[in-house]
Amino acid sequence: MGKIIFIDIDGTLVDYENRLPVTAVEAIRQARKNGHRVYLCSGRSKAENSQAIWDIGIDGYIGGNGSYVEDDGQVVMHQLITLEQCKHIVDWLHSRGLEFYLESNNGLFGSEHFAEKGIAVMQEYSRRKGRELPADATMEQVFPQMIFGADLYRDDLNKVSFILNSYQDHLDSIEEFPDLKACTWGGAGEIALFGDLGVKDITKAKAVQVLLDHLGADIKDTIAFGDAKIDIPMFEICAQSCCMGSGGEEAKAAADFVTTDVDQDGLWNGFKHFGLV
Repeated sequence: MGKIIFIDIDGTLVDYENRLPVTAVEAIRQARKNGHRVYLCSGRSKAENSQAIWDIGIDGYIGGNGSYVEDDGQVVMHQLITLEQCKHIVDWLHSRGLEFYLESNNGLFGSEHFAEKGIAVMQEYSRRKGRELPADATMEQVFPQMIFGADLYRDDLNKVSFILNSYQDHLDSIEEFPDLKACTWGGAGEIALFGDLGVKDITKAKAVQVLLDHLGADIKDTIAFGDAKIDIPMFEICAQSCCMGSGGEEAKAAADFVTTDVDQDGLWNGFKHFGLV
C-alpha cells in the first residue's frame, strides 16, 4: 500500500469561494495512479459537496469533522445527533432568535430566516479569507444545496451551525449542551462568526484512526493536508502534515510543511514536496 492521504476541503481542496483548482484535481488523480489512497476529511457533510468534487475520484470520505467515515462506498462509522438532541438544539436556537442550518448527508436544511441573515455573515467570512463575495450574492449561490421549508426536527444530522449574535451565544451553548461538542468557526475566539454543535468526542483525528483500523494500515504511511485550527488534530495523528500558505497561523505552526496558497497550486506543490506526484 502507498501513502494514505487526508485532505480538508474548505481552504485546502477548494478556495474560499468554493473554486476547485485544476491542479488540485490533477494532483489527486496522479497520486492515485501512483498507488496512493486519497480521502477527503472535512467539516462538510456529503450533501454540501458539488458533483465536481465527487468527479475528481477519491477512495473515501470523512465528514462532519469526524462523525462520518466511508471507504470505497462502505460506511465504516456514522455517529449522529439524536432526534431528541436535535429538537433541543432547534428549540433553543429559536428561543434565542439565532438563525442556523442543519447538516446531514441527505441535505443542508436552513432555518426560517437563514437565507436573508446569513448572506452578510458569509460575505464577512469571505473577506476574512482575503476574498470578496459579490455585493448581490445570494444564499442560493453560496449554499446551492441548501433546502428551506423542511421539517427541522431530524434524526439524520451530523452537526448544526448557527450564526453568533455574540460570542456569549457560543459560551451559553457549551453550558446548554454538555452532551454535545460545541465549537466555533469563521474566526478565532470572540471574533468567530458561527457556533456549531456536533457529536461529543469526535475529531478528525479519531476518524482517521477508525479508518486506519478498518484498512489495517499503519499511521506511518499517512499525510494530512489542511488549513485551519480544526485540522491540527489531523496533523498531530498523521505521520506528516502540510498546511496551505493561505491557512491560519496556528495550523501553519503545527504542520511539517507549508505550501503555497490554495489558489496558487498549493495542493499540487504540497503533493510534489512529499513525492506523491
